[in-house]
Amino acid sequence: MVETVERVVERAEADLAGVADAAGLERFRAAWLGPKGEMKKLLGGIGGVPAADRRAFGQAANAARQKLQEAFEARREALGGSVKTKRSGPPLDLTLPPILPETGRRHVISQTVDELLEVFGRMGFDVAEGPELEDDRHNFVALNIPESHPARDPLDNFYVAEEGVAPGFSTSLMRSQTSTVQIRVLEHTKPPVRIVSTGRVYRPDEHDATHTSMFHQIEGLCVDRGVTMVDLKTTLIQFAKAVFGADAEVKLVPSYFPFTEPSAELYVKMDFGKGPEWMEIGGCGMVDPAVLGHVDVDPEEWTGFAFGLGIERLVMRKHDIADIRWLYENDRRFLRRF
Repeated sequence: MVETVERVVERAEADLAGVADAAGLERFRAAWLGPKGEMKKLLGGIGGVPAADRRAFGQAANAARQKLQEAFEARREALGGSVKTKRSGPPLDLTLPPILPETGRRHVISQTVDELLEVFGRMGFDVAEGPELEDDRHNFVALNIPESHPARDPLDNFYVAEEGVAPGFSTSLMRSQTSTVQIRVLEHTKPPVRIVSTGRVYRPDEHDATHTSMFHQIEGLCVDRGVTMVDLKTTLIQFAKAVFGADAEVKLVPSYFPFTEPSAELYVKMDFGKGPEWMEIGGCGMVDPAVLGHVDVDPEEWTGFAFGLGIERLVMRKHDIADIRWLYENDRRFLRRF
């Protein structure tokens, strides 16, 4: 068996002697020293060697591999000064500017979330979070949405199947609004409370230029003694001026939401080059006393306001984006704008 190893080495050395360039060296390395080369195969055959000869065979094979490795390195050094790699194509123009690697950046929605949290942080709001998979109590009951309310319709929500529960009777769903965070905070934190929360919400809307089935909201809540609509409007005016500029105008249009009373829709007046126009960007109002009662907060002592704003809508208005779907298509040409 040792003689077999010696014959393999002789063949390899003869092969190496005929190498004249870098390409030949690489072929030799792959054929003899690589993971699928002849030396690997030789060592892999030790299992077929009689037990009495295995020790001598293994020592000889390892010594042969080391010898070939050293011969390969010596041959590479000997050819190093004379081997030149041919390059196809025109010569390099070193006066041309370099092609720099592309670097990533935060998505425009993430940038906007950071900006909003910074604005409300300066007003004294803390940041709170809540789960995206919610239950019936936090998404509906505690928000004063009765069982007969159309907002509970399975066609308007993503209910999640539960083991042992018949279809259509599930109490778990992907949250349809970030207002659920209000309830979770008030369950564990007694007033005064001032928080904002951002996150994804889910509604089975048909996708078009202004709707998707998943989008982002920012929710605000302030509960304290003596809080009024004046505090709500002042907060929203300061928000609008910080985000859209000092000339931004705000108005509240009466509306209805089960969890606020009175309720309003927030409009901001902006000019995108086609003349000033009012844009609706969210809902707001005074927290309904029934909501406070669901979390054991005395509405005779405490009052509060809440607001919920669509972040994609803010992004589209601020950056003059015509189609919400562009935000999720991951087209780098579009995302580089921000």
